[in-house]
Amino acid sequence: MPASPAASLPLIQQPDRLKARLKEVPSEPGCYLMRDGEDRILYIGKAKVLRNRVRSYFQCGSGHGHSPRIALMVRQVCEIEFIVTDSEAEALALEANLIKNHQPHFNVLLKDDKKYPYLCITWSEAYPRIFITRRRRFRSPLDRFYGPYVDVGLLRRTLGLVKRVFPLRQRPQPLYRDRTCLNFDIGRCPGVCQEKITSDDYHRTLRQVAMVFQGRNEELISLLIEQMENYAERLDFESAARVRDQLQGIGTLTADQKMSIGDSSVSRDVIALAADERVAAVQMFQMRAGKLVGRLGYTADAVGTPAAEEGAGGELPPSPERREALGRILQTVIEEHYSQVEPVEIPPELLVQHPLPQQELIEEWLSELRGRKVKIAVPQRQQKADLIELVVRNASYELQRAQRASEQNLLATEDLAQLLELPAAPRRIEGYDISHIQGSDAVASQVVFIDGLPAKQHYRKYKIQSSSIRAGHSDDFMAMAEIMRRRFRRWAQAKAAGADIRELRRNAGSALHTEGLNDWPDVVMIDGGKGQLSAVMEALRELNLDEDLVVCSLAKQREEVFVPGAQEPLESEPEQLGVQLLRRLRDEAHRFAVSFHRQQRGERMKRSRLSDIPGLGPKRIKELLAHFRSIDAIQLASPETLAKAPGMGPGLAKVVWEYFHPDALEAPPEELAEPVLAEADNERSLELAG
Repeated sequence: MPASPAASLPLIQQPDRLKARLKEVPSEPGCYLMRDGEDRILYIGKAKVLRNRVRSYFQCGSGHGHSPRIALMVRQVCEIEFIVTDSEAEALALEANLIKNHQPHFNVLLKDDKKYPYLCITWSEAYPRIFITRRRRFRSPLDRFYGPYVDVGLLRRTLGLVKRVFPLRQRPQPLYRDRTCLNFDIGRCPGVCQEKITSDDYHRTLRQVAMVFQGRNEELISLLIEQMENYAERLDFESAARVRDQLQGIGTLTADQKMSIGDSSVSRDVIALAADERVAAVQMFQMRAGKLVGRLGYTADAVGTPAAEEGAGGELPPSPERREALGRILQTVIEEHYSQVEPVEIPPELLVQHPLPQQELIEEWLSELRGRKVKIAVPQRQQKADLIELVVRNASYELQRAQRASEQNLLATEDLAQLLELPAAPRRIEGYDISHIQGSDAVASQVVFIDGLPAKQHYRKYKIQSSSIRAGHSDDFMAMAEIMRRRFRRWAQAKAAGADIRELRRNAGSALHTEGLNDWPDVVMIDGGKGQLSAVMEALRELNLDEDLVVCSLAKQREEVFVPGAQEPLESEPEQLGVQLLRRLRDEAHRFAVSFHRQQRGERMKRSRLSDIPGLGPKRIKELLAHFRSIDAIQLASPETLAKAPGMGPGLAKVVWEYFHPDALEAPPEELAEPVLAEADNERSLELAG
């Protein structure tokens, strides 16, 4: 049943409906779910008193006092749901489960920092894959991501050693269709491609591998020693020797990746942060049996956190307000991190830099997850305080690196503004490139940088639709003009309907634009020289947007910047910050376009010629190839022979024969009357084709 018009409008635009909806929220503990007009979950939260918490989002109209992330979310909320629980602890556990299952966009406080990789194990598959990735995509609730790991090199070495110690699948796709490869013969792979090992046995091996990345090496060693002794008692010395080699490999891994702290034998996680007024760099040191086994890094939104005070001797101790705000960030990090891990990965003790707002509640929740007591402490002296100081120093270095990168990007955008004579530093910059091979599989890419950083959620791919661009005939100018028309068609239609482009640009960041006109770029960069730029400007003149957009092009040879109407490039240096920003944008657009072109070309090459024949579906194509063994044999076969194949008939056989013999359709009738190959000759032809 379609939603009513009122239900598809944000609640802040319907004061009466919002007031009535807030009255329906009970004053009890529980979880609340914010939904948009398309019934997608925007945000999931918990509260001790649901009515007070939900009401706080809509106080002061448009979300005044909230961070920009929450204010944007509030402007999209069209419906509020709630689930009442018996206690706040139960609400916390329910919130963690709901977030894990639904992954709401506005719940992600921890940024997916691309410089920190994760290790993924696809437990949802019959034969799970294990690989390193920098993007967390939850294909299935069963898949697990371990990390993010700060030391990329150590992670790669660890995974390489694990693949030598344990027999694991080494390739994402089998090398051969009907036999195993060399990895099986040398014991590196258990023969997954030919199912030489059962799915249950392979999962059992992967569970041992997962223990390495959970910091449970001591537990794994004990398990393997017991397994080796059982094999020896059964006189299965070959299996015992294999487990012995695994133990030796894990010993090498342990020596390579662990650093002794010398504190105690207690397993604990130590969590601290360093923050400015915009971002917080969070570090988590994982200690198991008195040794440092992993260092995880996160960045969190710190907008709205009270600023640190400076004194003559440096930064003063944090004020109570700032201490509370930083503790809230640490608590959110703990909630999001431990809701994604397995219970065995939760240590019995957590050391945190600042007190948590709901420390007792978090202890109760973690204890329930782990099945045993978990203690959270804020150490003030001796060795535990030294550990906190160590983590804080590491977090400070990460924060400084983030600040330097931010300052560098700010300088680059300001330099670009001066180069292009813009009134302000550009925030959204778009880059475009074309990729093809002599006109075949022509595609284009659109990449977006926001504040000097790639914003991959805004990337777009285009297939060139012009019939003039085909294999053997390329036209980059026409292709670029086509992309500009398609990209800015909606804006041109809005302007033709009387809309004020300047007003739309001012409101581009608002979520209330149901027309989707919130993606206006401050600068458009074209990969190419004056020719590509002229073609783009001609297309924009057709759209009546040539006076509204700021467009430039970057030529590859000398890294020269061209603007419309100028015969000569702008006075610039290839190494100045603004040009470097354009070069990064150009290189990213080229990379994105080339990868999409390769994907399209690969799909075309994998597609059989038989797919172009009307009436032949995948099943009949498979039966034809199984019967004739090759496409050449199908081409040589007569209509009568084709009709005898499984799934074929006289009519379809004639269609297939005419597809491979188009010249015969134009031949005179007497030429068509020639007899077809005799059966014996046809069989000989099939043998030759095979």
